[in-house]
Amino acid sequence: MSDIAIARTAEQGAFGVRTVAILLVVGIAAFVGMVVLGAYAPDWRSGRNGGAHALSNAAVGFSGLVRLAAATGRNPQIVRNPHALGTEDLVVLTPESAATDMTAVLAQRAVKPTLVVLPKWLTVKDQRHDGWADYIAVLPAAQPEGVLAPQYPLRVRHYRGGGQPLKTLGWMPATLRFTAPRAMQTITGPGMRPVLSDQAGHVVLAQVGSRPLYVLADPDLLSNLGMRDARQARAALALLDWLNSTGATSIVFDVTLNGFGRSPSPLKLALEPPFLAMTLALAAALLLAGIQATASFAAPRRRARAIAFGKAALIDNAAALVRKAGRQGGLGDRYADVVRERAVGVFGVPARLRDGALDGYLDALAGRARFTALAEDARAARHPRDMLAAAQALHQWLWEKTR
Repeated sequence: MSDIAIARTAEQGAFGVRTVAILLVVGIAAFVGMVVLGAYAPDWRSGRNGGAHALSNAAVGFSGLVRLAAATGRNPQIVRNPHALGTEDLVVLTPESAATDMTAVLAQRAVKPTLVVLPKWLTVKDQRHDGWADYIAVLPAAQPEGVLAPQYPLRVRHYRGGGQPLKTLGWMPATLRFTAPRAMQTITGPGMRPVLSDQAGHVVLAQVGSRPLYVLADPDLLSNLGMRDARQARAALALLDWLNSTGATSIVFDVTLNGFGRSPSPLKLALEPPFLAMTLALAAALLLAGIQATASFAAPRRRARAIAFGKAALIDNAAALVRKAGRQGGLGDRYADVVRERAVGVFGVPARLRDGALDGYLDALAGRARFTALAEDARAARHPRDMLAAAQALHQWLWEKTR
């Protein structure tokens, strides 16, 4: 049977071609937008939570120092990926509590310039202003003391600073001149070598042993609160330059310790060079495949029926079956009987005649050939060509008698 419909019924769809095209375009655009947002959403977190980190614009944050470093050509980088902290440039770490795990970061920065800024203020997010923080009190000493513990035990002291200038080492740059905040936080501890101290000798910035690891006790020297003073801002930049390695190209501010870290994303990797070219090539290939699937380049050609209509097709199919079975040679005798039966009806042969008498009657009919001779040739044929010739001769005999 045929697997092609005999008649095609025209049906009208619920949507037009233009409507379907618009729906496809909108759907593809929405999907691409969702993929891009999913890949880059962690990078777009503003960090405006009132915390003490490089993304915060609160008084205790350090976004002002980042913007100032960018404006003066120091190329600051805010790092969200822990694996990017292996740079040779200065890395500024801003842990916000003693619960922050510093072990892995400090091990990674073992021989590379690193500045750890201790926490100082206890604040809450200001609900009236986005990114602001409300002051509550100075953190208990146990919080900053526990940041580097137990590897580097510290003792923290709070007192009123009085706005006196801080003392530096004699060979340090002249631009590195800080003024003590009114509320001072200083540190002491084994292996801490003073770099900045107040007039009484209390340590504000210390180097840990001989390593390029520095601890800033009072974050107000670098925070947004301190950047409102031009002299403090100038001294802050000078301090970062002095701490940075020779030939440094940037200053790195870490926010992974503040909860803004992220792991490498395979999806983001596919949307950035060098893999972006492969992604675009795949997208173009899918687009072309879609166009080829929906666009027709010529009139569609109907497939042929498995079994054709009509008597001729039925005869052709029957002949094909006989030919496939290899039985052509046995059809001569049967074809001779078919021609005899047709001749009886055409010529009105008396019904009483049978067998030899019937053949004698047909031989007596006028003509160049005798029926019995042609029938014998058909019965004797075994090769398809011989059988075809005999059948054509019988057909010609009958045609001559009836014309």
